[in-house]
Amino acid sequence: MAGRGTTARRLLARADFRRLLLTRLSSQFGDGVFQAALAGTVLFNPQRAADPIDVALGFAVLLLPYSLVGPFAGVLLDRWSRRQVLLVANCVRAVLVAVVATLVWAGVGGAPFYLAGLSVFSVNRFVLSALSAGLPHTCDRAGLVSANALTTTSGAVSTVVGGGVAVGALGLLGSGDGGYALLALLSAGPYLVASTIVSGFPRPYLGPDHAAREARVTARQVLAGMAAGARHVLAHPPATAALGVMAVHRVFYGVLTLMTLLLYRNTFTAWGPLFPAGLAGLAQVVAAGAVGTLLAAAVTPWAVRRWGKQRWTTAALVLGGVGQLALGLPFVPPSIVAAGFALGFVAQSVKICVDTTLQEVVDDDFRGRVFSVYDTVFNVTFVAALLLAALLLPESGVSYTVLVVVGVGYLLLAATYRFGVTRRGFRAPVTPSEVQGGA
Repeated sequence: MAGRGTTARRLLARADFRRLLLTRLSSQFGDGVFQAALAGTVLFNPQRAADPIDVALGFAVLLLPYSLVGPFAGVLLDRWSRRQVLLVANCVRAVLVAVVATLVWAGVGGAPFYLAGLSVFSVNRFVLSALSAGLPHTCDRAGLVSANALTTTSGAVSTVVGGGVAVGALGLLGSGDGGYALLALLSAGPYLVASTIVSGFPRPYLGPDHAAREARVTARQVLAGMAAGARHVLAHPPATAALGVMAVHRVFYGVLTLMTLLLYRNTFTAWGPLFPAGLAGLAQVVAAGAVGTLLAAAVTPWAVRRWGKQRWTTAALVLGGVGQLALGLPFVPPSIVAAGFALGFVAQSVKICVDTTLQEVVDDDFRGRVFSVYDTVFNVTFVAALLLAALLLPESGVSYTVLVVVGVGYLLLAATYRFGVTRRGFRAPVTPSEVQGGA
């Protein structure tokens, strides 16, 4: 654990790493506020109503087309200054959330509302991809595992904190259209702060190293870039396996997400003073997941140095299966909060290992396109899982069969991944920190 702390201190001693981290924290804090406003508007607004299909379709409308932005983001991030992308995209999001806020305040739903929300999430694709693609320019190879643990986890926690602040603000703003509109508008502030922070980088600092000169990108170039990114992943078996694990995990994660939403919307009542219902109860599950991600960030770099990324990923998947079966099946608020904690730990452990593997394996000039393939898979599998879960789950969200399938699925995924790694004999690149025990 001392090695991990030393590595984190070394990373935070770099001004460029701190600047990119602060950009992420501010940006994702705004995401938390905006997502809370959107979730409240769709799920817990007394002026609106939704069933499982409505919720799943809402996610599909927002996330599936948003995934189609990924190929464009990847090609452009390998052509454009990533610093400029982060600066401009955050300014654009600040304008777009004001549009969403106006629609919520006016009580507008349906296609206009979803299209406005889609526009915000589409721009967000550029921001998250640029943050990941630019990270290796602010740390050395030996620090990549710790850098991913620190940045992605602190970013996720910042999102949760933003959501928590938003939920707390509802007590002052009210839970109708007007209150949620004000929440959406407040998310513009952190986006503008993120834009200001990243402007401190010189334009070429975050890459790409050898940007193509063409400013215009055709649809054919986008498809070719996406195909090139996919081929680059397939040419590196460790990256292929890591991406496959993430895809299946996201299916399970999507099913559990809709199940939890339905439980807190339609089934759970307050379980004493410690476990509220409704949006506050859902926020408690999200907060528990955030604590799990923090623990994963603390443990994963040490675990990777001791056992390697592949063994730690396998162990995390086993924990995912056992945790959901042991903690989820009672279907009561305390156990669901505990299951949320376990799922947060598993999701972040796997993500750190997958992100690091991709960053280590792929060339910098392909990194934007590869992360776009990653992001598209990340979201398409999640949306597919939501739509499937909407057909399988009752409105109450209580389904022992579905939860058992997810739990067993995690265990089978762990066995398949471990068996495949051993049988094929490939190994992800070993970082200097893994060899030296971190310094």
